[in-house]
Order: sequence, then structure tokens, then C-alpha cells
Amino acid sequence: MAGTFYPGEPRALTVELDDLLGGVPHLEPRLGFPKALIVPHAGYVYSGEIAARAYDELAPARGIVSRVILLGPVHRVPVRGLAAPGADAFATPLGNVPVDREALRTVQDMPQVVTSDAAHAPEHCLEVQLPFLQKVLGAFTLVPFAVGTASVREVAEVIERLWGGPETLIVVSTDLSHYHPYGEAKRIDGATLERVRSFATDIDHEEACGATPLNGLLSVAKKRQMSVQLLAACNSADTAGGKGRVVGYAALALRQGEGVSQADAGSTLLSIARGSIEAEINKKTMVAPEERWLAQAGASFVTLMCAGSLRGCIGSLEAVRPLGTDVAENARGAAFRDPRFGALTGQEWLQCQVEVSLLSAPKPLRFADEDALLAQLCPGEDGVILESAGRRGTFLPQVWDALPEPRHFMRELAKKAGLARDERLARCRVSRYRVIKWSE
Repeated sequence: MAGTFYPGEPRALTVELDDLLGGVPHLEPRLGFPKALIVPHAGYVYSGEIAARAYDELAPARGIVSRVILLGPVHRVPVRGLAAPGADAFATPLGNVPVDREALRTVQDMPQVVTSDAAHAPEHCLEVQLPFLQKVLGAFTLVPFAVGTASVREVAEVIERLWGGPETLIVVSTDLSHYHPYGEAKRIDGATLERVRSFATDIDHEEACGATPLNGLLSVAKKRQMSVQLLAACNSADTAGGKGRVVGYAALALRQGEGVSQADAGSTLLSIARGSIEAEINKKTMVAPEERWLAQAGASFVTLMCAGSLRGCIGSLEAVRPLGTDVAENARGAAFRDPRFGALTGQEWLQCQVEVSLLSAPKPLRFADEDALLAQLCPGEDGVILESAGRRGTFLPQVWDALPEPRHFMRELAKKAGLARDERLARCRVSRYRVIKWSE
């Protein structure tokens, strides 16, 4: 489907994915990620914004999720059961995604699992998910099922056997109602989504084309006492079509357990930052906590204050390593490698307070001129990244306390980034993020 449902050229596809994910309005940092997603599968011009809302939830999962169980309905070739491919990989313009043959061997004894390349070859509902997954997760293996005629129990059995731990993500691909007038479709889809949120397992194919895999997932989710969250919903008339005959789309996230609270996360991260610095000062090895959520990809800043004055601040703008590691490394950086200060001494450390900020994924701002840019900024809430000509600088949201006026804020940021005094902000790339901040 490359070149039809989504761009067929790698650079164009990357740009479109960046635009779709960058346009997701959620700005707050995340602690944890869903175990399962329900996503639409139309062409990106129709349902890409809704799918992006779901996949944006996976930003912390990079480096943790290494296997994706992907289920969607057959549209062109009928099949009895859940059809796995015989192929060793699925190809997209962004590269090959290896099929997890070992995982498939664990379900090959189940009578409802069959092998059918014919069912997969023309099928779009699984393929269109892969570029999003490649973009947000990086490397992973795929366990794909084109689902035909099967009972709720048969689908649920396969999902249960492949459930795994945090390394395994479940994705069900389905659209909602098809070809009703706009108002009628809104009513039907609204009722269907209420049934999904109540874990109904008798949704029919008039309500969701992927009802068979959807019902199986909801059966497992109810048994495991998961929560389900509606992230976004619309139909084709809201994106790129007319209102006479529309198709409905929705993105939902399913989570297991309550996860870590912000208060507990803050206490742990402050402890990691302080422990990392003390281990360096005392020439000892730090014993890091082993809490599972610390393995999520995370971007942080660690700030040291001494007698009310800044004593060091180092951080990461992008989540490229486990959050626990990122905080520990940035704490040592703030204490011993901030070029504005000498290395922290043991005596100074006795007077220091630690602050840890967890950053959300930066989202690009789109603007025609400087006034349009300034109008979009939220003083006191937005952290801002300014980039131009290979130079980059950022101000955390805390800087608004000292620079509350947006134009002055941006001019000082341009100075920090090393831009020329006459540099026009309209020519720069500007992104914003939010933080959760914890202080001693």
C-alpha cells in the first residue's frame, strides 16, 4: 500500500509521520505506556491523525517494547481462523520488520492459527500500522494475524498465549461504521465506543470492521481488569471526505494496573539524582532502584541550587535512554560537567538542593511570522527549543519566572542559542514541551 494509503518514498513518509505525531495536542510528560492499542487503518489522509494520537502514547516504550502482536480483519481474502504469514519480514519504505517466527511457533499447535500468505498479500489493515510503529519504537519483531472467521474465545486464546510482559505490545486494527450519513455515523460510533469502554464482546462488523479481533482483545482485557481510555475519534468527513457516506475512526489505549504515581516517581527520581552525585563524590558505586517504570525512555533535566543560586543544570531534550539512567547521568553532569561552573565539591554539596524535571516529547510549532509564534506560547507552562543554522538552545518552563514577557523570553533564548542578533525568529524551528518538576 506504499504510495496509496501512505507515501511510498522514505523521506516523504518520514515527513508525514513527523507531521502527524508532531500535531498530536497532548503535551504533558508520560509515566508508563499502554499494553494495548486500538487504531484505525484507512489511508493516512483520512485516519492518520487519529492513529497518531494512539501511537504518540508509545513514546516512553522505545527500547522496552521489542515485540508487537498485530491483529486486524481480512478485507479481501476470506480465511478461517487467525492467519499468520509464511514470510520472514514485512517491508515498508522505512525498512524491513522481521516476523517473529519463534513467537509464531508457540501458537502453531492451536487449531485456529493457520498460515496464509494469500490473506496477507493484499491486506492493508496491518501494513498501514507498521510505519507508525517503526517511527515510535525503532526496532521490533512482528507477530501479525489477518483475522477471518473466529470466535471470541479463539482470538482471546491466541492473545493470552502471546501476552508476555512489558516487551510485548498488542495492537488491534479496526475502523468503525461504514458508509452511513454523517449524523447517523456519529450516533452509531458513539454507541459502539461506549460498548468498547464497557468491555462488550458482541460488537458486530456493522459497528467495527475489525470486530472479531476487537472482541477477543476486550475479552482478555475484561478478564485482566484493564482500563480503557478513548484518546480520539472522528470520521472521514472530519478529515478528507464528504458527509454523505462516511467511515468512523477511533484510537483507544488499554492499560494494566495503575502505574506509578507522580509523587512516588518524583521521590524516586530525586533519590537517584542525589545518589548519583554522592556516589561520585564518595568514589562509590551507586545502587540504582530496579523499578520497572524507570526503564521507559525518558528525557530529563537535573538542576542544582546552592544558597538560592544556580549551581548547575544539565539535561536531555530527547528520550534516547532509560529514564533512570538519564536522571543519574544528568545529575552527574549538573554537578561536575556544567561548563559554567567548576566541579562540585563535597562542602558545596552539603548546601545544595536538587530539582528533577521530566520532559514531554517536543512538538513543533507552526507559524507564519514572529507575532503568530508568540501568540501560541503559554508563559509559565511551555519549555521552548529554538533551532537555526545548526545551533540550538532551550529554556525550561521555570525560566518564565524571570522572563515573563514572550518576546523578551524568545530573544534571550536566541542569545543563549548563539544566534545572530538580527536572526528572524520566523526563519527558526521552534518546538515546545512540558515538564513535571520535583524539588527537594
